[in-house]
Amino acid sequence: MNISALKILIAVVEAGSFSEAALQLDISQSAVSRAIASLEKEWGISLLSRGRFGAQLTPVGDRIMNQVREMVQLDQKISTEIEHAKGLQSGRVRIASFRSAATHLLPARIAQFSRQYPNIEVQLTEADPTTIESLVKTGKADLGLVPLPRSAEFETWEIADDEFVVLLPPRPQSVPDPLSWEILSSYSFILYSYAECTTVVQEHWAASDQSLKVAYEIKEDSTIVSMVAQGLGAAILPKLAALPIPEGIEVRSLPVPLTRQIGVAMLADQLQPPAVFAFLDLLRGTGLFAP
Repeated sequence: MNISALKILIAVVEAGSFSEAALQLDISQSAVSRAIASLEKEWGISLLSRGRFGAQLTPVGDRIMNQVREMVQLDQKISTEIEHAKGLQSGRVRIASFRSAATHLLPARIAQFSRQYPNIEVQLTEADPTTIESLVKTGKADLGLVPLPRSAEFETWEIADDEFVVLLPPRPQSVPDPLSWEILSSYSFILYSYAECTTVVQEHWAASDQSLKVAYEIKEDSTIVSMVAQGLGAAILPKLAALPIPEGIEVRSLPVPLTRQIGVAMLADQLQPPAVFAFLDLLRGTGLFAP
C-alpha cells in the first residue's frame, strides 16, 4: 500500500476537490487522479464521487477514512522513531571551509539542513585548506570543504566546479573577448599569495610560453578585487573568491579555461555519527537530499 497515495486521499477529502488538493500538495492534478485510481483499483471499491460540487467520499470511503488517517499517522511515528534511532533528532556537525565556499556555497545548504533537522547543531569554521586538513585529522572538524585533490588519507567527493576568471581593471574601451595570452601579458598582475591557487595559475600560465608580470602578492581575495577596481593591476582568481565583483571590472575567461574542483573531505575509515552522514548526503545530493 502506498502511503503517499493515502496522504493524497486525505488532502482531496480535506480540500474538497482534486484541483485544490493538487495545488496544496504542489503536484499535478493528473498525479492526484492516478493516486486515487490506484487505491480504488487495489481495494476494489470507489472511494470518491466526482461531480460539479467537487469530490465527496462515498459511503464506504467515509467508513474507512479514520483508519486511513491512523495509517498515515502511524507511518509518521515510525519515521520519527527511525530518525531518532539514527541520531538525527539531535547532534552536531562541525564543518571547516575556505572562505569563498563558506560564503557562497554553504549558507543555503546549512539553512536547508536546519529546516530538515532543526535540532542538529551545525558549526562552521573558516580556514585555509592546510588548516582545514589539520582540523579534520585532529578530530576538531567532521567535514572539510577544500579544493581537490587531497591526500589519500582523506575520502573526498566533488561538489562544485569553480572557474578561474581574469579580472581586468576599468578602462575606457572594452578589452577584446576572447582574450589572448598576448593581451594578458601586457598587464601586471596582483597574485593571490595562497600557495595552492598561485601555483595552479603560474603552471597554467607557463604552458602558454608568455611571461607573467607580478605587481603584488596579496593574502585576501577581497583586497585583490578592490585593487583591481582601483586600476592597480589585473588578477586571476577562482570566480567564487572574486565575488562580489565591483562595477567597472571586466570579467573574462582565460584563453585556455582553468577550473578548480571543490570537494568535501572526511578522514578515511573514520566512524562518524548519523548527523555527519546526513550533511554529507546534502552536499552530495544523495539519500534524502537526492534530486
